[in-house]
Amino acid sequence: MALIPVDLDPAQLRDFVALQRGWHNSPGFVVTIPHKRPVAAQLDALTARAARLQAVNVVRRDADGTLSGDMVDGPGFMAAAETHGFVARGGSALVIGTGGAGSAIVDALCDAGIARLALQDLDPARVAAMRALFGAAFPALEFLDHYDGLGAFDLVVNASPVGMGGADALPIPAALLATLRQDTLVADVVTKPAMTPFLHAARAHGCRVQTGPEMTACQIEILARFLGVLPEAAV
Repeated sequence: MALIPVDLDPAQLRDFVALQRGWHNSPGFVVTIPHKRPVAAQLDALTARAARLQAVNVVRRDADGTLSGDMVDGPGFMAAAETHGFVARGGSALVIGTGGAGSAIVDALCDAGIARLALQDLDPARVAAMRALFGAAFPALEFLDHYDGLGAFDLVVNASPVGMGGADALPIPAALLATLRQDTLVADVVTKPAMTPFLHAARAHGCRVQTGPEMTACQIEILARFLGVLPEAAV
């Protein structure tokens, strides 16, 4: 599989999607910000998770020109987390940041059976929207409104851009990080640097950590299977 980067003007997005329908030697394309939601609205079919999120990051072209989309940020994150021994079912998680990556991770956690979930974002309206969406889709899910420390969480994820590009900022106060359990998995979606200040602080506290590049690496196989350039994994 070869990936050709396309820096696309949003005004040309509809034309690009139309072109894909007749591009016979293309299995599809990968989508990144800011096009994940606009592309989803132009496709013929969406997976259940992509439909919930109304966003895609991979599109498959079938032989008849039909375009189907999926959102695999969440499965990529979960595949990486499982390599660290994390089990979602019955557990509890804090997700910091409810944008595209955060919502996809929340969706994957819910699908994997997370029992208790806390959400944090600078925009309260986005948190309210997430709670409404996932509360309806997963009625057994319990939302945690308040927490004094991080000891209740099996997983803490920074899904915000805080820490990107070598910035020294932390997504939560250092004093709160000190309340982590040592058996908690602490993860970050930031890819540069791989080890963010958030992850350095968590590792210094004795926690297992998961980097953004780990999540990205686990997505590659999932993307390739959806596009049909790798066979589906045996069940």
